[in-house]
Amino acid sequence: MRSILGVCALTVALTAGLVAVPNEARAQTPVLCSETALVNAITAANAAGGDTLALVPFCTYQLTSAHGSGPTGPVGLPPITTPITLLGVGVTIARDPSAPAFRILQVQGAANVPGTKGQLSLVGVTIRGGSAVSPWPGGGISNLGGTVSLLTSAVTGNTAVAGGGIYTDNGAVSLVGSSVTGNTAGSSGGGIYVNSGGATLLGTNVSGNTPDNCAPSGSVIGCT
Repeated sequence: MRSILGVCALTVALTAGLVAVPNEARAQTPVLCSETALVNAITAANAAGGDTLALVPFCTYQLTSAHGSGPTGPVGLPPITTPITLLGVGVTIARDPSAPAFRILQVQGAANVPGTKGQLSLVGVTIRGGSAVSPWPGGGISNLGGTVSLLTSAVTGNTAVAGGGIYTDNGAVSLVGSSVTGNTAGSSGGGIYVNSGGATLLGTNVSGNTPDNCAPSGSVIGCT
């Protein structure tokens, strides 16, 4: 009995020691509150193989023109081709209402665009006012073979022929504690359109999108 108790005590002590050791801090690149700064930071992050970009709290990054392009039309920001996190607190990335039509973000992965490995994580960021050029889908975010994760973020007021808020093809989308509201599609998937791949929701509100919230019907569990 004594030896068993000794082993247990040693295990607890080792576990406590492991817990007490902090995780190595990950470097973050600060991004000034301007369109140019954000465009340059994403371009640099792609070239470096990925990065965590720390956005200015409560800043609105207003996009006045497209700074990227792809197989499905113009994009407000350079397409995400590596693992990039946009880390914010009350941050908004929006298309200027007077700007020409373009979606806000596009993620490109190897399944659709060979040689890329796009992984986008949004934390505390709102994507607003994107407008994909017809007939292309994905007004706010278009995921072409990559992965997209939203945590405490929002996608609102975006438009496209399908997937007004979010469109995904051959990729994965997950939303935790987030919202997809007030987006519009010309055909279906006002909030989220899943062409292939999948989308998962946890504690997320998808509502008030036109003509529907998610499409095709049943493609996003928990979305009505």
